[in-house]
Amino acid sequence: MTATPSFSSLQLHPSLQQGLKELGFARPTPIQAEAIPPALEGRDVLACAMTGSGKTYAFLLPILHHLMEKPRGTTRALVITPTRELAAQIVESLNDVTVHTPLTGAAVFGGVGMGPQEHAFRSGADVIVATPGRLLDHFRMPYAKLEHLEYLVLDEADRMLDMGFLPEIKKVLRHLPQKKRQTLFFSATMPAPIAALTKEMLSNPFTLNLQRQAAPAVGITQAVYPVSQDLKSGLLVALLKRGDMPQALVFTRTKHRANRLAAQLVAAGIKAERIHGNRSQAQRTQALAGFKDGDYQVLVATDIAARGIDVEALGHVVNFDVPLAAEDYIHRVGRTARAEATGEAFTFVSPDEEGDLKQIERAIKKTLPRVTVPDFDYSAKPQTKLEVPLAERIAEIRKKKAEDRARAAAKVERRNAAQSGGARPAGGRPAAPARKTSESRGPSTGSRGPSAGGSGGSGGGASKSGAAGRVRRGPHRGQGGNGGGSSNSGGGSSRGGGDSPYA
Repeated sequence: MTATPSFSSLQLHPSLQQGLKELGFARPTPIQAEAIPPALEGRDVLACAMTGSGKTYAFLLPILHHLMEKPRGTTRALVITPTRELAAQIVESLNDVTVHTPLTGAAVFGGVGMGPQEHAFRSGADVIVATPGRLLDHFRMPYAKLEHLEYLVLDEADRMLDMGFLPEIKKVLRHLPQKKRQTLFFSATMPAPIAALTKEMLSNPFTLNLQRQAAPAVGITQAVYPVSQDLKSGLLVALLKRGDMPQALVFTRTKHRANRLAAQLVAAGIKAERIHGNRSQAQRTQALAGFKDGDYQVLVATDIAARGIDVEALGHVVNFDVPLAAEDYIHRVGRTARAEATGEAFTFVSPDEEGDLKQIERAIKKTLPRVTVPDFDYSAKPQTKLEVPLAERIAEIRKKKAEDRARAAAKVERRNAAQSGGARPAGGRPAAPARKTSESRGPSTGSRGPSAGGSGGSGGGASKSGAAGRVRRGPHRGQGGNGGGSSNSGGGSSRGGGDSPYA
């Protein structure tokens, strides 16, 4: 199917057309032009769409068009996506295009409180965009039934497979009403487990681009910078200070390297932040917002956390480390040259990474040009090492654990000395008078006596998150490990949600 000349020819609702016009979108991308018409007809859609192709509006626009004629107050569309950042980005895109409509969207993911998300379910946000783990948390509650669901989207299905979410996806499907619904399925690749899932979910789908090999977008200029591991940081600083990269999204293989690189960039006078799975959701949100607003010249990211990073007119992506798979390379460089724009992708390659790069070049059927920076000293001795050797990191962890154990043992010794009736504890100070134990006070549910454990154990007492139940209490409340004291670990819904730190 040839690309349609303009959005107006797709006969979308006028309010959506106005939103698109104000966003500066005059004509659809190829994936939008191919996917929107059959979706408007109510058909299931199965699409292989690479990163940066405009697939978000390919599934949002037909759904929003249909929702314009539906009554408000109930959730009729659910979008499932692998990461928090991608969920937030989809809701942002929805809000941008529905500015002249009454339609509402809500993001549901881990790392943040469940209260506002519960409100979205109860109030009936028109579209909910969710990660699998947190969605299952809500499905344990009576308010999250989605009995009026009419539209379902799986976005980046292959990435959900890579992240181990396939079992969660199948659980989610069991929670959804079994009535007929329209399903839109998007994936960059089609591995066997995903192909099998499409057969379960889709009914006579309209398929497109299934045989097309994944490849970086046409507008990306790619280049390779051969450099030793120890000089990668220095080369990046040199390129940034030349002024050729006003902003850059920089990828590392590990969270440890992301932390170290960001710290070295800041030490060199470059405004930088990092985003990865060990950062809290608030930190990830702040870092991404600051990068979008131009507060940071560099955002250092790991592969999984970078899903959903969509920065308008991002000109440069840097592979500080060569990715292990061609698919990851494609997703990384796809952060630039989005929606038919242009951009540059640079890959730093050390001698030990040449084999990984050759595999990528075979996959994309292209030999990437090698570039050297004329005024950079490739023989310089690095001032600081990026990577702390694993043995040193393990030794530091063991040292900290030994210190923690010593503190815990000293604490137990002081407590035992205090309970023995005034003996001096290890610190040499007189012990505080011993409190009476529960044996001298009569029966109680949990005691402070010799057999009691620390506060907040796993007993069946009053639980902040567990199932409700009556708890027998004696003359005083216990704080024992297996007694009936207050517990934070009972059954029922979890306070923090079930998402992995990547979701």
